[in-house]
Amino acid sequence: MEEIKVNAGKLKQTLKDLIREGNVRRVVIRNAQGRTLLDMPLAAGVAGALLMPFWAAVAGIVALAKEFTVSVERDSGSSLTKTD
Repeated sequence: MEEIKVNAGKLKQTLKDLIREGNVRRVVIRNAQGRTLLDMPLAAGVAGALLMPFWAAVAGIVALAKEFTVSVERDSGSSLTKTD
């Protein structure tokens, strides 16, 4: 699992970038205290209208905190830690 720390302003763009990569299997969003706010599996090739519930959930959790940790499970199996 890759973990990326982002603030609320960059959360949506970070998620868009990850989804565009196409090898993301699952996304988990946690607040600064480590509480899981969203845990969503993503099917390969998911796009457009199929992501509407995902973006609605993301918009809802942005109001809950200022800092998030996004854990990403990838198909490739590479694991890195990155801080924004």
